[in-house]
Amino acid sequence: MNIRIGNGYDIHKLVTGRRLILGGVEIPHELGLLGHSDADVLTHAIMDAMLGALSLGDIGHYFPPSDPKWAGADSLVLLNQVNQLVQTNGWKIGNIDSVIVAERPKLKPHIKTMRDRLASTLELAPDQIGVKATTNEKLGPVGREEGIAAYAVALLVSNSPNS
Repeated sequence: MNIRIGNGYDIHKLVTGRRLILGGVEIPHELGLLGHSDADVLTHAIMDAMLGALSLGDIGHYFPPSDPKWAGADSLVLLNQVNQLVQTNGWKIGNIDSVIVAERPKLKPHIKTMRDRLASTLELAPDQIGVKATTNEKLGPVGREEGIAAYAVALLVSNSPNS
């Protein structure tokens, strides 16, 4: 079996006047993430993991923040495009594991919805998507509630029957 593993990371600053979107889910909070698109750090980390597994660069290459057409973009739409690129290159997702690092808000009540939304976008079973949440124990910029970060790992499996 031919497999590839990629990892991804993203962090965005928390600000007033923006919605907080994680894993395609809007989460009630007084602050949101600043970014050119919807700033969904979880989905961005997953996309970078998928691209990295195939040495295809990062999301900035495909959806540059300098391009106005990506302003306010729904990251799940971008995730679907990355998944199509992965499939076009002859690969499919085996599984994805991820962790969101945030002091607040509490994310546990939203994890299942995030998993379901990501799985639906990627046409996967929910048990192929791992989403966890933790705090940074008040350390660093995430601990000071200046931002939210996410890490992801993607396992890709070749679609080729000769692998």
